[in-house]
Amino acid sequence: MTDPADAIAQALSRLRGRRGGSHPHGRGQHGPHGPFGHGPRGGGMGWDAARSAPAVIRMLDALAAASDPLGVSELAEAIGVDQPRASRLVQQGVDRGWVRREADPGDARRTRIALTEEGSQKIRGMRGERRERLGRALELFTETERNELARLLTKLADNWHP
Repeated sequence: MTDPADAIAQALSRLRGRRGGSHPHGRGQHGPHGPFGHGPRGGGMGWDAARSAPAVIRMLDALAAASDPLGVSELAEAIGVDQPRASRLVQQGVDRGWVRREADPGDARRTRIALTEEGSQKIRGMRGERRERLGRALELFTETERNELARLLTKLADNWHP
């Protein structure tokens, strides 16, 4: 049987990539100050970087989970964004050295997106941190509760269609 924590992490990752629609005020699902609590010109990450960080992580996750490099449209679908947003995320990933564009061997007009070694290391580190936080959160659950949570979240992810 799969470790419940792994199944929970996998289901949560799948659900993150399937967010439907956008916030009615165009601010994503994190409110006016983005996911890191900074205003449009706040400290820390720049507003655009802070706002796109969760989507960049979902992009790296999707590329790591894919057996082959993905086209931009496939990537957009996998992470729950439109194609223009996926293109901007890819450019951010290229700028950071986490992803690379490569020609599609089946159609020279198309470009596929693949993780670089640096991108693979980055997502492995992020996954390790998430797995550690999840493990701590599950410490007070019984084995039965962990298994049930894994089952229910997997069922939700399997049936989530935004």
